[in-house]
Amino acid sequence: MLLGTYPAKLASGHRISVPFQFRQELGEKIILARWYEGCLVLVGREFWKALYKRLTGETNLIVNPVRDTERFILASAYEVFPDEQGRIVIPERLVEYSGLKDDVYFIGLGEKAEIWDKNSWEEKEKEVVANASEYIEQLAKNFKK
Repeated sequence: MLLGTYPAKLASGHRISVPFQFRQELGEKIILARWYEGCLVLVGREFWKALYKRLTGETNLIVNPVRDTERFILASAYEVFPDEQGRIVIPERLVEYSGLKDDVYFIGLGEKAEIWDKNSWEEKEKEVVANASEYIEQLAKNFKK
């Protein structure tokens, strides 16, 4: 399970070292893609199909929301392979989308990890902390239905 928050540095050529704990969980074949709220997502190849089903609602209908979700995620997805030092190269278009600069955070979220620009993550984290109790209340109401 991917847990925790790890700082990292984006080196020249958009090379970055994936935290060791994450590499162990993700495996040798990692999918890197655009994600929501301006960050990137890292998923092990084995979990990728399950994540795709969650995103599209396992629907057999190819309706516009499914097509657009596929376009948003799949069109930006790359299979990356860590080198001996655990580094991957983030494609230019993903760097541009996420606004990654020198300082970056890897955020472990169970079966997936997010990659955030340091400043963007710090702002998002403030929002999440400020609204955490409200979020759990909303989830609890939805589960009761």
